[in-house]
Amino acid sequence: MEPKQQKFSVGYFIAALVVLLLLQSFLFAPHRENLSYSEFKMLVKKGKVTDLVLDKQVITGTLAPGALEGLLPKEKLEALKRAGGGAHAFITARVDDPGLVAELEAAKVKFAGRVENTWLSTLLAWVLPALVFFGLWALLVRRMGPQGGLMAIGKSKAKVYVERSTGVTFEDVAGIDEARGELEEIVDFLRQPDRYRRLGGKIPKGVLLAGAPGTGKTLLAKAVAGEAGVPFFSLSGSDFVEMFVGVGAARVRDLFAQAQQKAPSIVFIDELDALGKARGVNVVGGHDEREQTLNQLLAEMDGFDTEKGVIILAATNRPEILDPALLRPGRFDRQVVIDRPDLRGREKILRVHTRQVTLAPGLDLAQIAARTPGFVGADLANLVNEAALRAARDGKAAVDAADFDAAIDRIVAGLERKSRVINPKEKEIVAYHEAGHALVAESRPRADRVAKISIIPRGVAALGYTQQQPTEDRYLMTRAELLDRLDVLLGGRVAEELVFGDVSTGAQDDLQRATDIARHMITRYSMSETLGLATFEEPRQALFLKVPASPHVREYSERTAEAIDGEIQSLLGAAHRRVRDTLTAKRATLERLAKLLIEREVVDRATLVGLLRESA
Repeated sequence: MEPKQQKFSVGYFIAALVVLLLLQSFLFAPHRENLSYSEFKMLVKKGKVTDLVLDKQVITGTLAPGALEGLLPKEKLEALKRAGGGAHAFITARVDDPGLVAELEAAKVKFAGRVENTWLSTLLAWVLPALVFFGLWALLVRRMGPQGGLMAIGKSKAKVYVERSTGVTFEDVAGIDEARGELEEIVDFLRQPDRYRRLGGKIPKGVLLAGAPGTGKTLLAKAVAGEAGVPFFSLSGSDFVEMFVGVGAARVRDLFAQAQQKAPSIVFIDELDALGKARGVNVVGGHDEREQTLNQLLAEMDGFDTEKGVIILAATNRPEILDPALLRPGRFDRQVVIDRPDLRGREKILRVHTRQVTLAPGLDLAQIAARTPGFVGADLANLVNEAALRAARDGKAAVDAADFDAAIDRIVAGLERKSRVINPKEKEIVAYHEAGHALVAESRPRADRVAKISIIPRGVAALGYTQQQPTEDRYLMTRAELLDRLDVLLGGRVAEELVFGDVSTGAQDDLQRATDIARHMITRYSMSETLGLATFEEPRQALFLKVPASPHVREYSERTAEAIDGEIQSLLGAAHRRVRDTLTAKRATLERLAKLLIEREVVDRATLVGLLRESA
């Protein structure tokens, strides 16, 4: 590493000069007593003044020993005597007094004038401003140079990683084998381009990685850089957009120029949707800086030559809002969708993240993977970290299953609220509510099995929860399975009705989810005999994010809307009756399970199965 070059700064010189002046003025200046002009005249008449220097503004001189007797307090006089001396210097402001010289001559006081030294005032008035302006000029020239400053506002902000400096390889990527295979071909081309060119093949210009947040898009791009051993330009889509018009387009040009110079190379643009959003009519008028930047990106992707080995990777979780011109062949030729990992994929990801973690002997990562459906790579990394932190907090030598179990509860249900004290009546309501969910779930053959029941408050509003564990990954849901889910969601509310003859606000989230399932069954999946096979689409959601992709415009009549509402009420009403019949038949088991929950607060699956077997 080259030593950092030291540069002379005008600021250092000015600061040193000011410090010297202050030292001269305050530290090295002799001590003088301040006298009023009347006191000075009185001392002159008494002959206590030995010599004087007359200046335009002040009069300075020396007093004879004992001259200050009666003018200063005794304490100060004693201090002056201890300091060593009877004669003292003094200073007083000069007053316009024409007879002063005559009085001094009459008193035989030796006096002299002083020639004013103007070097300091000249320095402050002329030289110092000149130095300041020179320093500002030098700074601006340096800033406006070709390597930085104001001219660098159009330079790319890309971070360049060379060879394996990213610290990530394909060994660190697990659970997304298909996407990894697509990008391994890109790496192979960068290593052996002639293998593909001899048959006339061309490497894709761009690869778009699309997937939900946390699925490993950026990790996969860094792994490509680490494996290929070529310069890797990494930046975000938002880095191109600035408040100055034309800056984004200039940065795009500069980025591609750098990539061409260092070819073969990889350009990675994260969060492409911030830059490549579909162009539309600008209602306000004028030029849209983001659209200019996008146009420049499209032009650059058309203009550069893949034979030189420049490949563009981009990542987004909003592919549905990208401009169609970006997605056509010749720009982003390949679109790799990175889905949430399945059961085996989650197990592989857990093995990657537990490499540096001390695990207890016999810990089954496959069992942990089975309890984390829907988790992506980032979630699993967080899970391993939370489990390791808990084990360290408890002073354990290794991370065991109990730590992972507590970490899953914390991530899924929220932080345990041990400080929240609920009264016995509310605790009883929560116990019967969760017992109702669990009994209905175990009574429905197509519902997920119950893994744990808890009435310990967690998160912001959860007073209890029933955790279900799917037996396998599912990608389709039948009508019968959806109806079973409706029954499980209504189990808590119906249990409160049966036992207490009243209902509470605790079922608010259950009712919302049940209503959503019923609405989707009618409007999206056409599971209604009354409305037939037509769909009545709600606002479309983003592919990987739970946000509306477009504003909702209802495309059916008011009569159809009433029919949809009627079908939803019919589904929920039928589910309510089924659940009431089930819990009425199992009332004794419901009572036993609720009392067990009140006593233990947490009931695991083994205890639940034993209780159901005894009640059969």
